[in-house]
Amino acid sequence: MREQAWHRIRSPKWRIGRRSTVPAVAAMAVGVMAMSVLAPPAASAAKRPDSVQQGLNALLRPDGPPAALASVKDRDGRTRTYTAGVGDLATGAKVPRDGQVRIGSNTKTFTAVVVLQLVAEGKIDLDAPVETYLPNLVRGEGIDGRNIKVREILQHTSGLPNYSNYLGDDVRYFEPRELLDIALRHKADFEPGKGWRYSNTNYVLAGLIVEKVTGRPLAKEMDRRIIKRIGLRHTYFPAPGDATIRGAHPKGYYQDSPGAPLLDVTETDPSWGWAAGQLISTDSDVNRFFTALLDGRLLPQAQLDRMRADTVPAEGTFGPGARYGLGIVSKPLPCRNGGLYWGHGGSFPGYETRGGATDDGRAANVAVTMQLNDEAARARVDSVVETALCR
Repeated sequence: MREQAWHRIRSPKWRIGRRSTVPAVAAMAVGVMAMSVLAPPAASAAKRPDSVQQGLNALLRPDGPPAALASVKDRDGRTRTYTAGVGDLATGAKVPRDGQVRIGSNTKTFTAVVVLQLVAEGKIDLDAPVETYLPNLVRGEGIDGRNIKVREILQHTSGLPNYSNYLGDDVRYFEPRELLDIALRHKADFEPGKGWRYSNTNYVLAGLIVEKVTGRPLAKEMDRRIIKRIGLRHTYFPAPGDATIRGAHPKGYYQDSPGAPLLDVTETDPSWGWAAGQLISTDSDVNRFFTALLDGRLLPQAQLDRMRADTVPAEGTFGPGARYGLGIVSKPLPCRNGGLYWGHGGSFPGYETRGGATDDGRAANVAVTMQLNDEAARARVDSVVETALCR
C-alpha cells in the first residue's frame, strides 16, 4: 500500500517543492468536531477573536490540509502556539502543540549559515569558483565548476538544473553525489550570473563544499554550529535510513489530485532533500533560528550583511516583492508601518511551512500537514504569517 502510494506521488511536480481513504469533507467534519471539544467555555466567547487562530481555522478548507500549527513570538519575547484541525485522520488524534514537521527548504538557510561561518573563518571565499573546493566534479552541458562562484550557488544564480525535477518514481536512499550527478546529466538553465532560477542542486553543491572544507558530515557541522549553539531542542538532521519523525508530530498527507483521497506520507526517506531540504523541526525552533540569525548570534556582522544585501528578485517563486539573498528571502509586510521580514519557507511531501522574523524581534512560523502545489493555497498560509507579524 505504501509503495503504491509513493509510486503515485513521486513525480517531478514535487518541490522542496496526502489520510488513507477518508474524503476531504469527512476530514473537515472531524476537524470541526475536534475544535469544538477544545473550544473555551461560553463565558469567554465575548473575548476578541484571536486573528492567528482564525487564520489557521480558515486554512482547513475542504480542499486544504487536515491540520495547521503555528508559533508566534512578539518583540518582547512572549510566544504563543496554536493548532487547528486533526493530527491523525486514522485515529482522530489531536494536533500536538508545536509538533515536529519536515521543514523542507528552510534547511537551505541552515546550510547557507554554515557556509558563511566558514567564509568568516577564511576557509571559503564567496567569489571563488566551485572548482577551488570540488575540482573536476562539476561538469556538464553548459556547466563548468570553474565558472560558477560560491556566491552564485547560495543565490540561485548559477544556472544549475534542478535535480528534483528528474527524480521520477525512484524512491530510495540517495547519496548527495548521486543527486548532483542527476542534475549534471541535463543542460544548464543559463550562464552563471545571467539569471535566477530556484534549484535544489545549488544547495547540494553547497553541502558538498562544507564537507570537503571541514572534513566532517554536513549534519554534524549543522548540529555543532547551529542546533546546539542556539539550543534548538527539537531540530535534527535525520540519519541515513531514518524515515520517521522522532518527536510528537501531526501526520503528513498528500493528495494526488483535487478531490482524491489523502494519503499518509509521514514516513519517508528524506535523503533526496539533503542540504536543500532534509531537516525536521518545530515552528518555535524555526522562529528561534531566524531570530538568532537576525540578532547576529550565528554570523559576524559582515557575513550577515552580505547574506541580506546580495539579493535578487524572486517574486515568481516567493510572491510579490520577494527577493532572494544568500540562502534567505526578504518579503514586504502589509503592516500599517510597512517593513520587511526575513525567512525562507519549505515544501516537502506531507508538509508546508512558511514564516520568518523581523529585525525588531518578531517571528512567526506556520506549518500545514499537506504539501501545497497551488499558489493561492501558499498565499493563504503567507497571509496568516503576515497577520501574526503585523498585529
